[in-house]
Amino acid sequence: SEGARPGLRERKKIKTREAIRGATYALIEEQGYDATTIDQIADRAEVSPSTVFRYFPTKEDIVLTDEFEAVVLAEIRRRPAEEPWPDTLRYVLRHAARAGMEEDPCVSRLRTHLMAQVPAVRSRMMESMSATGRTLCRVIAERTGRAPDDLEVRVYAMSLIGGLMETGVYWAEHGHRDDPRDLVDRALDVLEHGLPGAGNH
Repeated sequence: SEGARPGLRERKKIKTREAIRGATYALIEEQGYDATTIDQIADRAEVSPSTVFRYFPTKEDIVLTDEFEAVVLAEIRRRPAEEPWPDTLRYVLRHAARAGMEEDPCVSRLRTHLMAQVPAVRSRMMESMSATGRTLCRVIAERTGRAPDDLEVRVYAMSLIGGLMETGVYWAEHGHRDDPRDLVDRALDVLEHGLPGAGNH
């Protein structure tokens, strides 16, 4: 039927994205990030190099997560409107941290390791943050009644995204020993209450 076709096409796209990502992670594990080429990734994923570029404009995009926008922002919108904003944020981000670890802990570790170690990945992550920040501004505006382009909303949104990025890098730099949920809690504490001890000076 006509109605089934878009669903099938969408599933095929997801499968292709997953094949490209899986091939990339496997190659990086085997030979390192810099030595891994788009041609090798295409060959391993059994697609053409042009297909890889159609899904991911740069090699860095393959290893960066795009789940934040798709999953976290949608989850925020599903929380009860009367729930205090800090509670919503804490619930959703802890849930996301747990889900990321349960889904594929090796990928979460490798991704954050690359963010910490590869300047090109870190730089691309910072570029993509501005687009995510704009979407987050709209979500915050919906919940708080403020305008999405308010300076305060924009500063808060970008502080949150920057804080989460640094949390991932910190996790990697400390050998992935900490529970990511505890690190998310610590990051949110700073956003809610400011730098501990800073008010004493």
